Amino acid sequence: MTDALDFFNSYIMGSAQLLTGFHFFAAFLQTKVKPAHYFLFAVSGIVMMTLIPAGSMAVFPAYILLLAADGIFICKAHHMTAALYAVVTAAIMQLCYGIFDSALYLLSPLMSSFPQKPVGIAFMLLGNLALPAAIFCCHVVYKFFLFDQPLRIRYALLILTPIFLISLMAEYISSIFYGNTTTIYGVKNPANAVFCRILSIQLLSMASLFCVMLSYKKLLENFDLNTEFSLLKQEEHALHLYVKETKTRYEKTKSFRHDLKNHLSLIKEFLQSGNVSQALQYIDDMEDIAEAMAFPCSTNHPMADILIGNKLGIAKDLGIDVCCRLLLPSPCSVRGIDLCIILSNALDNAIHACENMEESASKYIHLSGRMQGDFLLLEAENSFQGKDSFQEGTGLSNIRAIAEKYHGAVSITAQNSVFVLSVLLIIPQQLDSISRQSSSSAAPACRKRT
Repeated sequence: MTDALDFFNSYIMGSAQLLTGFHFFAAFLQTKVKPAHYFLFAVSGIVMMTLIPAGSMAVFPAYILLLAADGIFICKAHHMTAALYAVVTAAIMQLCYGIFDSALYLLSPLMSSFPQKPVGIAFMLLGNLALPAAIFCCHVVYKFFLFDQPLRIRYALLILTPIFLISLMAEYISSIFYGNTTTIYGVKNPANAVFCRILSIQLLSMASLFCVMLSYKKLLENFDLNTEFSLLKQEEHALHLYVKETKTRYEKTKSFRHDLKNHLSLIKEFLQSGNVSQALQYIDDMEDIAEAMAFPCSTNHPMADILIGNKLGIAKDLGIDVCCRLLLPSPCSVRGIDLCIILSNALDNAIHACENMEESASKYIHLSGRMQGDFLLLEAENSFQGKDSFQEGTGLSNIRAIAEKYHGAVSITAQNSVFVLSVLLIIPQQLDSISRQSSSSAAPACRKRT
């Protein structure tokens, strides 16, 4: 009977504890795991428990390493994400079982007058209620405290360190006070005051664990709000630029239309008097005026035309060779403000990089874009000082935020004094509009550089 209970408690319930932890660990990583992986993890865990002495502090870090290794090699998770959720899972399991152990030790003196064997069996069964408690705590974490965004991996140490220390201290307390004792077949009579303090510490440790995760969640929400605020400032700037440029071009168009009648009358007089050469020269001057009113880059998107014209105009004034070969779908599913955030930040960074180059260096900015199926690819290529190190700033962070909004990606290459920023956006397919654009207009080719 004793051997059967030992087998049940050590291997059956031990395997259930291991598999429960592994199940929620995989759920935290949002990965589906094959049944064979559950079996291998249970076998590995049982071998680990067999090799490491019961009550040793080495069990806790070994369990974390086992979870993290499975997260990296089986679930294919980022190593920092796997480490974070391995520590969270192990801490919850350890604290739940520690709390129930302390509670049972406090109850044991009350059972000293009863036969020890039945009491031991009852205590063993009550101790296994820690598993449902751990399931509940893991479910709370899964529902409210998942941190799955790749950009947040850099902040993982802010939560990983305190949770690991909390759980490590709780494990130390458990190993010191419970490591060499058992309540299953021999009821001890410990000092209640000591174990009351231990239980209080363990309950506070569990509360601290959730407080740390709540604080981390609030920190990430503030990070999101700051990012959103930065994007709103970008949108405000883009709208202000759009309105300002629109007013300027409206005034120019209004003035040109007002003088058009006089221009036509003068051309008519030249022709009637036989001064054809003067009439042709006057027409050429009018073409220059009309060309000055046109956008330097026609993308099929008014806001993009205005913004690109403004930025490339600044670049030309700085002696930078510019070229635009961008044709956007019409209608475009990407919000105009989002396009302006991408283009303005990309062109601002390109202009800044060219400004930092030596005066004798060849400076250029090439802007291009094309639509293929559901994918819109925008590319900004520019020269830069190759010896300088590249650091990602707020502008590129805003571009990444817009790319994530459209389930896209950002790629950056910097080599041989050439910097290329590629932004991929996934938008609804618009084959009809694209075919119409391709047949009606073609973007000018940029001069190749060697």
